[in-house]
Amino acid sequence: MAKTVIPYKEQQAGKKEQVARMFDNISPKYDFLNHLLSLGIDIYWRKRAIRLLRSAAPQLILDIATGTGDFAIEALALQPRRVIGVDISEGMLKVGREKIKRMGLESVIELRTGDSERLPFDDNYFDAVIVSFGVRNFEDLAKGLRDMHRVTKPDGTCVVVEFSKPRAFPFKQLYRFYSRAVLPLVGRAVSKDRAAYTYLPESVQAFPDGEDFLRIFKQAGFQSTRCIPLTFGICSIYLGKKPVLKMPPPGRHPVKPSVS
Repeated sequence: MAKTVIPYKEQQAGKKEQVARMFDNISPKYDFLNHLLSLGIDIYWRKRAIRLLRSAAPQLILDIATGTGDFAIEALALQPRRVIGVDISEGMLKVGREKIKRMGLESVIELRTGDSERLPFDDNYFDAVIVSFGVRNFEDLAKGLRDMHRVTKPDGTCVVVEFSKPRAFPFKQLYRFYSRAVLPLVGRAVSKDRAAYTYLPESVQAFPDGEDFLRIFKQAGFQSTRCIPLTFGICSIYLGKKPVLKMPPPGRHPVKPSVS
């Protein structure tokens, strides 16, 4: 079982509450730091993930852990009818709503407060469910993935973008130095939150990536799963399909057992 990593180790609150507080704290600087610390590569990762949905042409998309809405905005390249983003951090949603308003996208993107592990939507509702750099922050990963499966329509697609751990020399060693020394120092200086950018590399290290994640993904009900590593394994895209419900052929019905 993976170790539970929390941002504020001196506090008694659960992971969900601590993550919400952390993102509230860093929300004013989040977009700037995100692009700075990734050298802008996070933009490419999201674009690559959205391109994988092009053939499915989803019309109703759910963006989980939407944050400031970057992935929801990127999803507009698919020309959907509507994108709904949910997040537990009001601070991040406030920044995202202001961004969407500036861009004139309020008619197609809606950001809502919501728990990613207890989604406020009906079963089989969305053509596609997407999430970038969010599942790592779930309090209960398996529960969150099961709820994502629940709200996805049969034959719908789930796309997860998440940090992973490089395994090849010398990138493994370079990434470890960057994530443990450079990233916390810069993140702390800009965001003024001492814990947030220490939590990031710790949560990446504890996250079950690659085949470990695919196993949990399948257990949640997704099929045809695959993992696409990007940028020497710093990031991975995971894809899964919700199976189509099998119906009996027309005119044929399951035979009920007789009662004696």
